[in-house]
Amino acid sequence: MNAARPLLCGIELGGTKCVCLIGTGPDDILAQIVVPTATDPDETLRRIAEVLRSWRETYGAFAAIGLASFGPVDLRVGSRRFGHIASTVKPGWQGIDIVGRLGLVQGVPVGFNTDVNGAALAEGRWGGARNLADYAYITVGTGVGVGLVVGGKSVFGCNHSELGHVRIARRPGDRWPGICRFHGDCVEGLACGPAIEARAGLLAAQIPDDSPVWELAAYALAQLVHTMVLATAPRRILVGGGVVQARPHILGHVRRLLIESLNGYLDLEDLTGGVERYVVPPALGALAGPLGALALAADAYAVSQPARVREI
Repeated sequence: MNAARPLLCGIELGGTKCVCLIGTGPDDILAQIVVPTATDPDETLRRIAEVLRSWRETYGAFAAIGLASFGPVDLRVGSRRFGHIASTVKPGWQGIDIVGRLGLVQGVPVGFNTDVNGAALAEGRWGGARNLADYAYITVGTGVGVGLVVGGKSVFGCNHSELGHVRIARRPGDRWPGICRFHGDCVEGLACGPAIEARAGLLAAQIPDDSPVWELAAYALAQLVHTMVLATAPRRILVGGGVVQARPHILGHVRRLLIESLNGYLDLEDLTGGVERYVVPPALGALAGPLGALALAADAYAVSQPARVREI
C-alpha cells in the first residue's frame, strides 16, 4: 500500500452482484470481494458489513467509504430519503437505506452516487475520460444506465439522470414490446441483457454473434447515443457493462447505426476525431464500476480535508 495516500473502501451495488474494494487507487487494490445481490437486501447488506469488519481488522480504519448503487436512488442532500433506493425494478430493494446501513456506521466521510455515475467519475479520474470535462459512460448489463458528466460534475437536478429509460425511435418494422415494467420499449427495455435474452429466447451465452438480436439492441443504444450527442454533446462516450464486455462486436453496430441516425447533421470526424475514437469501451474495463465506488470515497475524503491536502 502507498502510505502517502489514504486507505479507501468502495462498494459497488449492482443488480446481480456487489463488488467490494479496499485500497488507495487502481494501482493499489489490497482486496476485492464479490457478494451476490440477493432478493433479500438484509442478507446482502449483512454479508457486505462482514466484509468491512474483516477488512478493518486486517488493514486498519478506512479514511472514507464510497457507495455506488443501482438505482434510482435519492441523491438530494437534506432529503429524509437521502441515500435510499427508490422505485427500482430489483425486487425487495425499494426504500432500502444504503447510506445509513453501510456508510454512516463506519464513522468516516461517505461518498454516495449511482453505480453508473461512479463508473463515469472513475473513468474521468483514472481511465478513458482523463482530462475531459464533458463525457458520458453507458453501462449495458442487467439494466442500461448512463453516467453523464458536464463541466467535470455528474448531472443532477431534481434527480439524477435516467437516460437508460428514455423512449426512442424504434427501428422500422420492429414491434417487440420490450421488457421494462415501467416503460416497455425504452432503451433498457430493448437493449439490456435480460431484454436481449427474452427477445432471442436463449441465454446470452447461447446467442450467436450473427444473431439479429444484437443489431436490434445496438439500434436502441445508437438512438440513446444520438439523443446524448444532441442534448449535452459529450466529448467522448464510453460504453461498458457485462453485455458489451461479453460481446464487444456490438460497439461496431452502435457506431455504424449512430452515423446513419445522425444522417450528416453533425460531422463527428471534425468534432470528435471520428466515431471510432468517440464511442469506445471503458479504459478501466470491468473494474470501472467498482473503481467508481473508490472514486466516490476519494472525493468524499478530499472534501473533508483542508484545501492543502485535498489532492489524492
